[in-house]
Formats: sequence, structure tokens, C-alpha cells
Amino acid sequence: MKKIILVLIIILAFGLRLYRLNNPVADWHSWRQADTSAVSRNFIKKGFDLLHPRFDDLSNVASGLENPEGYRFVEFPFYNLFQAGFYKIFPFLNLEIWGRLISIFFSLISLVFLYLIVKKHLSEKEALWAAFFFAVLPFNVYYSRVILPEPMMVATSLGMIYFFDKERFFLALVFAAISFLLKPYTLMFLLPVSFLAWQKWHFNWRKWFSLSLYILISLLPFLLWRWWMNYFPEGIPVYDWLFNEAGIRLKGAFFWWLFAERIGRLILGGWGLILLGLGLIVKANKKEGLFFFSWLAAIFAYFLIIAGGNVKHDYYQIMAIPIICVFLAKGAHFLTTVSREYFSRITSYVLLITSILFMLAFSWYQVRDFFNINNPVIVKAGQAADDLLPKNAKVIAPYGGDTAFLYQTNRQGWPIGIVIEDLIEKGAEYYVNVNFGPETQWVMGTWCLLQKTDDWIIVDLTKKCPSEL
Repeated sequence: MKKIILVLIIILAFGLRLYRLNNPVADWHSWRQADTSAVSRNFIKKGFDLLHPRFDDLSNVASGLENPEGYRFVEFPFYNLFQAGFYKIFPFLNLEIWGRLISIFFSLISLVFLYLIVKKHLSEKEALWAAFFFAVLPFNVYYSRVILPEPMMVATSLGMIYFFDKERFFLALVFAAISFLLKPYTLMFLLPVSFLAWQKWHFNWRKWFSLSLYILISLLPFLLWRWWMNYFPEGIPVYDWLFNEAGIRLKGAFFWWLFAERIGRLILGGWGLILLGLGLIVKANKKEGLFFFSWLAAIFAYFLIIAGGNVKHDYYQIMAIPIICVFLAKGAHFLTTVSREYFSRITSYVLLITSILFMLAFSWYQVRDFFNINNPVIVKAGQAADDLLPKNAKVIAPYGGDTAFLYQTNRQGWPIGIVIEDLIEKGAEYYVNVNFGPETQWVMGTWCLLQKTDDWIIVDLTKKCPSEL
């Protein structure tokens, strides 16, 4: 029966994640999704060169250096290999849908790993609760179907923990190496892994030496990738701000944004804090020990180290979702098993149901806007440019440095204007804009207008037409 429940939870999770699957890349955090998908699209256009990933942005916005080749050196492009590869094999679905399906697949893998981990250290009922919360939390539903490497990162980091716990060390090493290549932040998960090692080995230094060797081997691909990246500094986005932008670490704003705004309101809808709090105070059993608290400590260390990134972007908290679901599960299990001698069983169930329903409702109230296309004009203008312009044309698509508009044109180019003549010298051939401000008026009066609607303009920058002033 419990296996059937797990299957139903997986089906529920899959169904929820299909919501607006065919959205254009113009919803929440579209800039980061566009950059990710652009790497995949350029694999299809230019060949699957994993050592030279390229995206659409040729400007110096990301790295501070001119980037005429459009290099994009962040995570190793495993995700892009899947997205572009499946599109190449099965082109009946577009590239964006394949990107979302890849994320959904890895999210479901994460759900299964989480279930297996919790089942071993707590109970099968708590494992089902954890899987359920992972499946239905609106924040997690949205970020489990975005075109980002984070869902794959969560799956591989959970796989690292699960396989180490099962003493399948080679598989643990493989999953660890992939997770480090995707996001080096997953190094934080070595803390719960170390706790598991302590539970198994205590002072067996031979075993600890073997573990250290495994960790070094799993880090080697990441170190090689970072060494290789240094040959392409123009493709490495500025990242110093991730650590402690504006000195935010441990300030009042740090705690407000992470624990009140993000975890309390956005992820848990306020009412989920009841279950989370109960889960935190429930006494750990012998089998569990401090394992889940060591995992929680790893997440808090991640918040502290990557303070700037976590405060600025909500998707950085995706790493915390599995352990949040564990403590929600412990809290829910407590309310269904409380002693009748001290607690009212009916009140406990009413509190459980109310907390879950309000948590999901109020969280959804915040997250539902993430799915919206807030500026659909950039999609229409981008499609018009794609239909009208030569396939290899270089385009200026000003959008405040945000590449979401440039991505819609299906061309490489610049997401900023301002120095139009300088960009023409660097190869810009066409100008597309949805903003009819002074710059656009000047461009229309100086170069040849190809298309003008009430919502956008497309200008040929290779020909001057002063007569149109």
C-alpha cells in the first residue's frame, strides 16, 4: 500500500510540474533561464562543444570584459547536454519544453532519493510525508520546472548522500563529482556525509583516509573545470558579490530576507512554520541521531557563506527544500501520532490539515505570479525579429542588460544600447526595441527602419537613412 502511495505522490508531482510547461522564457528569473537555454541552443547551432559553451550575450555586462565569442563559463554544461541532446533526437517538442522536462525528471529523481533517505533514518510514513511536501510545495513546484541546472544539482547531491549511506561508494563519488561541477555550493553536503561516516566508522582512520581520497577524486573534475575556465575570463560572470554583497551577512536584512520573507512566507506560506517548528523539537531517534541536524547546519553554513547570492535571489534557496521537507514530515508525523494522554487527537488532526492547506494556499498566492509572462511584447517582438532577420545577424536588443529579450530574437548580440555606434563597430547589424524612448527615436532617425508597430521597432544598422528624421 505504501508503495502505491509513493507512486501516486510521484504522479501528483509530475502533474503539478506540467503547469504552463509551454511558457516562453519570459517568466520569473527569465534572464537566468534565457542564459541557460541559450547555451543549449548554441550547442544545436554550433555543435556540442562542452569545453566552449556559448550563450547569446556578447556584451561585457556579465564579466566586465568584452566577450565577442559569447563564452559562458559557469556550471559544467551537463544540463545543456541533456536539453540540447533530447531536442536533437526528438525535435517534435521545442527546446524550452525539453529544458523543463529535464528539470522535472531530475526533480522526481530527487523526490525518490529523499524518500529513500528519510525511510532509512526515520520511518516509511515520515518518508512519504517528506515526498509529499517535496511534491506539492508551490515554491518547489515552480523551481522544479525551470530551465536551470538547480533541479539536477539537487538530484545529484541527494544521490551523493544516499549512495554514500548505502556504502555504494563509486556511485556516491560519481554523483558527488557531477554535483560539484554543477554547483560548488554542494560541497556543504559533505557535512551530513561526514556525520554518516562518523556513525559508521568512528575512529577508524583507515576508513577516514579512504573517504578523504574519494572526496579529492570527486573534486578533481571540478578543479580541472575551474582551471580550464581561467583561459576564458571574458566568459566568467563576476561572482564576488555572491559572498557578502553590501556586507549583508548576519545583518538584520539577512535574517529578514532568508528566514522571514523566503522560508517563512514564500516557501512555507507562514502556516508551514508550525509543522517545521514541531519537526525541529521532536526528539531524534537513535537511528537518526543528529544526521538531519547536520544537514540543516550545512544549509545554514551555505546561507552564511553565499550570503549575497541567497539574499538577492530566491532560487538560491532551492538547496534547502529537501531538508525543510524532512522537518515538515517530522512535524506532520508527530501530529498524527501524539499521545492521547497529553494531546487531543482531533485537535491535532485539525491543526495538521489546517496548517497544510493554509501553507499551500498562502505560498501559492506568492508563487503564482512566478508563472506569469509580465512583458509579452518582448516575445512577440523577438519572434518578429527572428522571422525577418538573417539567421547569423548580430542584434542589439536593449533590456537593461537582461538577456531575456535578446533570447527571444534567437540571435547573438547585446542586451544593452547606449553606445550604438561602438556596438556597430563590434558587429551589430540590427536594432530591436520595445521601448520608444529617446535612444529608439534617435536610432530610427539615423538608420533604416525595417519594421515599426505600436509595440516594437526593428532597424537595419548597416544602412543610414537620415531622410527619415
